[in-house]
Amino acid sequence: MAIESRIKLAVAQTDCVLGDLNHNLEQHLALIEQARDEGNGLLLFPELSLTGYSLGARVTEVALHRNDLLVRKLADAAQGIDVVFGFVEEGAAAQLYNAMAVVRDGEVVFVHRKLNLPTYGNLEEGKLFAGGRYVDTFPVSGPWQAGLLTCADLWNPALVHLAMLHGATLLLAPVNSALGAVGGEFSNPDGWDLALRFYAMMYGQPVLMANRCGNEGNAVFWGGSRILDPYGRTLAIAPEGHVGLISAELDYADVRQARFQLPTVRDSNLDLVQREISRLAQQIGLPPVQR
Repeated sequence: MAIESRIKLAVAQTDCVLGDLNHNLEQHLALIEQARDEGNGLLLFPELSLTGYSLGARVTEVALHRNDLLVRKLADAAQGIDVVFGFVEEGAAAQLYNAMAVVRDGEVVFVHRKLNLPTYGNLEEGKLFAGGRYVDTFPVSGPWQAGLLTCADLWNPALVHLAMLHGATLLLAPVNSALGAVGGEFSNPDGWDLALRFYAMMYGQPVLMANRCGNEGNAVFWGGSRILDPYGRTLAIAPEGHVGLISAELDYADVRQARFQLPTVRDSNLDLVQREISRLAQQIGLPPVQR
């Protein structure tokens, strides 16, 4: 018997003000109210949506603990809806993290700390943040389980694979992607388009990607926020320069069917992969061609 569970989800494409927490908070609260009124069960904001991206040494000025009043305001606003937003988290021992919080019904229910901190091209996150240490998932509603990975985390395919093996049936991808951030002939919009469609199709899972638009100095954020179905087809995409919500309805039966036809998760062969990774790391080290 098919498991049917339909859910309507939304992505917020924003143009935040760098370092202005109060301004960005008001924008979040307005979009949360709109998403809930339109019947969405989850709302995804971009990476660092409360602060902006090009913070530099200002990360210490905008860092928040999980129980900060501002975080609680967002949690209180998230009645009956999962809200996923980005902020600079101050953790134990004065460590700062590029983090995404999930809030619902007045509570912080999940936090993901970014794992891959890009320090190449025009990106300097490794100088600003401590890295996260875990991949995990969180329940949304019914049979839906969300994997949450932030921007450059998705350029490490092993992390996506781990999220899938932890039971994710939905992939959330908050990013802050600017044109020319990597440099050379690499196209950020083309690269993201290919990677997101690949992950959706390969794992038979819907993908929500939230990017911001607007400028910070020379950085031009290209938007392109989107929702893909478990076959990699685009269900909704934000028009160029759009500030606001996009949404789509998903059916768990489609995930079930896609994974039955292309069983990547079932055939992951975890024992073999684990054994070979262990052999590579502990017994062989780097292959001779890379030594």
